[in-house]
Amino acid sequence: MPIPNNNNQPCYYVVSYRDPQTNKILSLKAKTIRDSNVGLSFIFLSDFIFDTDSLVINPVAEELKNRFSNTKGLHLSIYNIISIEETGVENKGLKFEQDRLKVLILPSDNTTTTPH
Repeated sequence: MPIPNNNNQPCYYVVSYRDPQTNKILSLKAKTIRDSNVGLSFIFLSDFIFDTDSLVINPVAEELKNRFSNTKGLHLSIYNIISIEETGVENKGLKFEQDRLKVLILPSDNTTTTPH
């Protein structure tokens, strides 16, 4: 669950993804998302955020905190990502430096179209 917005809360991202190790759907909070140098179909998450002020212990959140406590960053396949939620007061929008998206629209049937 996202942390409620207040006036001095910076922007962060809540990334929901299918974990390739456990095949469970998890949500991870991160301050930074950028292009990955692993390949075109990966993003890099870093500066993880874990809720530590709660009186109630969430076992899934504790497991994530323990798993990623010494992790510098996570290269995550875009095919495992379900959603990326940007939250916080200073939303700047998610923009990748090396966006190589090219869309090619093919005809839906076997006919070809000629330019007019």
